[in-house]
Amino acid sequence: MKKNCAVIGYGGQGSWHTRQILASDVVALSGIYDIDPNKSRLAEKNGIHAYKNVKELLADSSVDTVVIAVPNDCHKELVIKALEAGKNVICEKPVEMSVAALDEMLAAAHESGKLFTVHQNRRWDVDFLAMKQVVQSGEIGELINIESRVHGSRGIPSDWRCHKPYGGGMILDWGVHLIDQILQIIKEKIVGVYCTITHITTDEVDDGFSLSLYFESGKTAYIEVGTYNFLSMPRFYLQCKNGSAKIENWQEKAQVARLKAWNEKDVLPVQTAAGITKTMAPRDEITLDTYEIEKPLSDVHDFYRNFCAAVDGKDESAVKHEEVRRVMQVMEAAFASADHQQRLEVSI
Repeated sequence: MKKNCAVIGYGGQGSWHTRQILASDVVALSGIYDIDPNKSRLAEKNGIHAYKNVKELLADSSVDTVVIAVPNDCHKELVIKALEAGKNVICEKPVEMSVAALDEMLAAAHESGKLFTVHQNRRWDVDFLAMKQVVQSGEIGELINIESRVHGSRGIPSDWRCHKPYGGGMILDWGVHLIDQILQIIKEKIVGVYCTITHITTDEVDDGFSLSLYFESGKTAYIEVGTYNFLSMPRFYLQCKNGSAKIENWQEKAQVARLKAWNEKDVLPVQTAAGITKTMAPRDEITLDTYEIEKPLSDVHDFYRNFCAAVDGKDESAVKHEEVRRVMQVMEAAFASADHQQRLEVSI
């Protein structure tokens, strides 16, 4: 039997959730609530029940699960209310704006005995899954460094995302995804964090950032988000001990170069504008295999399938509390590093 879900917030992400729930094989939509009456009317126009207020929604005994899809500063209050009302809860990311606020939510979840998780939906992105597959397969050796970038050219959307009190800015908006992805690939302690942020289109929040993570084994990760880039760099670039891999953009397959032999007998120099170089000469098929890997299969509905299985005690939650908390710790460290303009030594 499907579990009944109600969605709080009928904006961009809230309406996305309603579409996913309506198409799901494991959850059914009970209705939505939005503080904006126009959005409630739009939902009803779309054939979706609109609750009059949060109290009415939480009092509906038929609702098993509440999805929270509102601005970031409202998450904690609504999550705790829903848990106290005996509902399982899915919260949009970032779950909150501080570790301390998250800890209050986790305590409420423990007290309620209900399932609480965060919608880290980009764990199902095929570009991320392809990079994870290359690293975990070991086909090009042990990881040295991974670079993850998202570039846009339109600035921050002119809504709550560009205002600091509501939890706007790119570290909280996109950083939460890219950090989570990296920590799914490199499961090691972070010992150093260095972050710089940009204010090209707004002074109130970060409209871009560059974040370097240093791991205990010596592995490194570089995460970059920009909203004023009119030519984008590769979505992913991976360096391993026996090769490299990259993904140009969301739609492209992963390109892999695997080293067969280190030395070449006759390296042809490359003519540059001001001289020749052997050091930067490209390799050929004698020492290098190049190939593409097919996009991994992925289904975003698996998030809800896993959630329902976890509610029933048949599976572990795919997005665990300790993982959510660790991402929040990294984001806090990133803000602190940017404020102090220096690398921070951490143990995360």
